[in-house]
Amino acid sequence: MSTATTTSEAQDLAPVRTESLAELLVSGDRPPRPSAISASLTFGWRAMLKIKHVPEQLFDVTAFPIMMVLMYTYLFGGALAGSPSEYIQYLLPGILVMSVVMITMYTGVSVNTDIEKGVFDRFRTLPIWRPSVMVGYLLGDALRYAIASVVMLTVGIILGFRPDGGPLGVLGGVLLLLVFSFAFSWVWTMFGLLLRTEKSVMGVSMMVIFPLTFLSDIFVKPETMPGWLQAFVNNNPITHLASAVRELMAGTAPGSSLAWALGWVVLLVAVFGPVTMRLYNRK
Repeated sequence: MSTATTTSEAQDLAPVRTESLAELLVSGDRPPRPSAISASLTFGWRAMLKIKHVPEQLFDVTAFPIMMVLMYTYLFGGALAGSPSEYIQYLLPGILVMSVVMITMYTGVSVNTDIEKGVFDRFRTLPIWRPSVMVGYLLGDALRYAIASVVMLTVGIILGFRPDGGPLGVLGGVLLLLVFSFAFSWVWTMFGLLLRTEKSVMGVSMMVIFPLTFLSDIFVKPETMPGWLQAFVNNNPITHLASAVRELMAGTAPGSSLAWALGWVVLLVAVFGPVTMRLYNRK
């Protein structure tokens, strides 16, 4: 058989093979579209893998909380409560809330970084539940919040913190803190999508979070403050959260503070969740 004949036959068969391959791809079963939960967990796992490859990200949930506990306990314990061991009973639940709430801002930074790298362009083309990308960020960060909580509680117990609520009270306080932090992180995802640079996200986040954390009952009781300041502190969501966590760990009924904290959770998700997704869809 000549070379010309072989080439001619191959050219004649090429359209047939192409057509058969196309029919096979069309008729074959496509992979099912991932569910909302599956997609969210996948992006949450992606966030945890970032911690694995860049372990320095754990600095703010390990060294920073330890520094905060030691600094505030020994700097202000004697002046405010007579001794560090007495003050830490009041301080630790509050400083736990402060440390975890403050590191929620890094969610917005992560979102903004992925936008700058162009990763979001690829995510937007995937056949997945659209909010799963944002939910995945928040789920991954929830692990960091849990690590920070464990670190701070361990240091607090070494320094003399004794929660009367026992393990169940401590677990309830930590779970409430994680739920609130998940809801609060939607604020930072909005900033991550809205602002153009990582530095601007950090700057605006600091402007919001510092007044909320320091103008609360984390360090001292509101009764010791001027009346005009008490009005802000008593209606501060961080005050409601810190009071509820403190009461759960102390073994007392949280009452209205728990209701207020859960109410803020619902409000934050209801307001900032849709706003974030609207910005994400338009980005």
